[in-house]
Amino acid sequence: MTQDAATALKPDDPAELSREVAQLIVTALNLEMTPDEIALDAPLYGEGLGLDSIDILEVALVVSKRYGFSLRADNEDNVSIFASLRSLCDHIQANRTK
Repeated sequence: MTQDAATALKPDDPAELSREVAQLIVTALNLEMTPDEIALDAPLYGEGLGLDSIDILEVALVVSKRYGFSLRADNEDNVSIFASLRSLCDHIQANRTK
């Protein structure tokens, strides 16, 4: 098996992670859309997906529980972490323990 094929099978594959996180968002917030409808680079907050601060807190809770690290409300990087599905996935990739 080539290294590329081995990498594609890893559970932390970026494409797989983005599908999984999109599914977590849809499920946690009971959104009337499919995970595939969440664009990687569309804003999560306000314009784009249209989440509000309570929605972001819910997402932070499920992400923290699922991936084993804490997303704190007072983190000064939250604006950039929750800017898009891609930025959230990048943060998860860098910090996950599960």
